[in-house]
Amino acid sequence: MPELPEVEVVRRGLERWVTGRQVRSAQVRHPRAVRRHLAGSADFEAALPGRTVVAAHRRGKYLWLALDNGDAVLAHLGMSGQLLIRPAAEADEPHLRVTIDFADEGPQLRFVDQRTFGGMSYERGGAELPAPIAHIARDPIDPAFDEAAFGAALRRRRTEVKRALLDQSLISGVGNIYADEALWRARVHWATPTARLTAARVSSLLGAIREVMGDALAAGGTSFDSLYVNVNGESGYFSRSLAVYGRRDQPCPRCGRPIVREPFMNRSSFRCPRCQPRPRGA
Repeated sequence: MPELPEVEVVRRGLERWVTGRQVRSAQVRHPRAVRRHLAGSADFEAALPGRTVVAAHRRGKYLWLALDNGDAVLAHLGMSGQLLIRPAAEADEPHLRVTIDFADEGPQLRFVDQRTFGGMSYERGGAELPAPIAHIARDPIDPAFDEAAFGAALRRRRTEVKRALLDQSLISGVGNIYADEALWRARVHWATPTARLTAARVSSLLGAIREVMGDALAAGGTSFDSLYVNVNGESGYFSRSLAVYGRRDQPCPRCGRPIVREPFMNRSSFRCPRCQPRPRGA
């Protein structure tokens, strides 16, 4: 699933190509793509014409287009969703779900989703922050992120540090890939109890998270297959810079010890056994 850097890359593309444009029409090609819009496909299509996009925002892994009437179009990419800018005359993608055309007759916005886990909805009054995502915490690259409050809340969780990092109500946008990468940079084992983390270690971990996300953004995100692309259909290249994620048995870039893969919450966690030793009692 796309994580914060990938979603931020898409947001920046939407900000460039869609902001300031007035919607002429919207068409839902598959009702599942707007299943979170409880009023249905016809209502989604009717709400958009005449509205102008004034901004493109993100909270964690969610995107929304703020409209001139105070409403918003909320989107989540799911496992395979893509928001693409394409000429209207260009052939439809095989899994095209929603199209939005603009009054300037320029490129249209397309939502493509092979696995249909993602979706879009029209949120009335949601321009500042759509109600369905109000519970999601700010992310560590948000200027309003409160580091002290996060550190205190983290130590109160009484859980493993990686589980806490994946809790979107505590800190948003961090997924499996960047949690592993940040923990390696901070030399922290994923099973370290949060109660054992000092304020200094929390600060170091946050610095590592911001650093790895900044590096990923600069590389256009992480693409492991053709499903994650930016709005122009281009892949990201941060996968070439990963230190531990997906690199089982390959040498640690820091010490040379082979990276190990361990089961974690029905998925995998990767670490260096020398740089990130298992804490006692974990």
